[in-house]
Amino acid sequence: VSKCCHKLKSSSSSLGNPASASCPLQMSPSRVVVKFGDALSAKCTSLSNQTEGMGWESPYGGRDNTKGVTFLDFKIDSVPVWELGPMCYVNLHDGDQCTEILPVTIYKMPDSVSLRQNSTTVKEGEKFAIQCDIVNVAPARNLSVLWHKGNKILNSETFIESSPSPVSKSSVLTLTAHRDDDGAEIWCEAKLNLWPGEQGPAMMPFNLILIKHQKIFLAGNETLEMTVGENMTLNCNAKGNPPPLYHWEFPKFTKEWHDKEEVIEPILTLPFELPGVYTCTAYSNQGNVIKYFNIRSRTTFGVMVGVGVAVGVLLLIVGAYFVTPNGTFSFNKGGYQPGTPSRPV
Repeated sequence: VSKCCHKLKSSSSSLGNPASASCPLQMSPSRVVVKFGDALSAKCTSLSNQTEGMGWESPYGGRDNTKGVTFLDFKIDSVPVWELGPMCYVNLHDGDQCTEILPVTIYKMPDSVSLRQNSTTVKEGEKFAIQCDIVNVAPARNLSVLWHKGNKILNSETFIESSPSPVSKSSVLTLTAHRDDDGAEIWCEAKLNLWPGEQGPAMMPFNLILIKHQKIFLAGNETLEMTVGENMTLNCNAKGNPPPLYHWEFPKFTKEWHDKEEVIEPILTLPFELPGVYTCTAYSNQGNVIKYFNIRSRTTFGVMVGVGVAVGVLLLIVGAYFVTPNGTFSFNKGGYQPGTPSRPV
């Protein structure tokens, strides 16, 4: 290319504004982000009235020195390389030359983004790892991976990578299994950050449903007071993963109770017949938990107390009508005279 490049003056107008009156060169756009294989175009403009000619230096899309112009386009129909730095130059009448390199970022979307987990089931309280694999992405230095659980971001990761060509990267998230996370959706998002303050065109979420083995959780023991024949409900409903099974034991092994021993329902409703301890065992491959139901009969003592209270209330009512002012008792309260016999002696 003729008259490139001697007595160079580098323009610092990277944002597309003239750097100085001595080297008024402007790029539009100021930088280019282009997908590998796509077309690329830019325009270089000289704002100097001393412009003799302009040109583009590049192994692809270069243009010879063109005289008598104040702007010159740069075009590539299909970007064939991973690294490109086309340079615009302006030759001035006094023999000086201004140059500027157009920043070009060439990107490629990943071939795939996938999740790997050593086991699809983990035990509550144990640590486990999930790996997010991003295959053939460029440039990896602009790649970030975000880990999500529902609407919450758990972690983010970026990468130090000098190669502009496609590479594969992995991100590993380590968590501790918690029962509240059972069935939670954990996923990774791989994206290319290609413009300052903006995300690039790559947003590729992939989902994973975590299934956790949970220890059995069962509410504490219960004590109930029942009357013979009254229906009672025994609730042994437990939480766990896998769901627990149930075994019942009763205080009297008549045929009816024996049949009840075989039931696997967590909640039983049956008529009360005998006091005693009813035992429920919830069990799974994560262990077992026992819950005791101490069933008491409403005893004779309770009845006696009730009768006593009733008698006391009755006596109070009777006393209000038949006790005299001096504390003696009379069925003829209106005709009674204190100190006088009620009939002749």
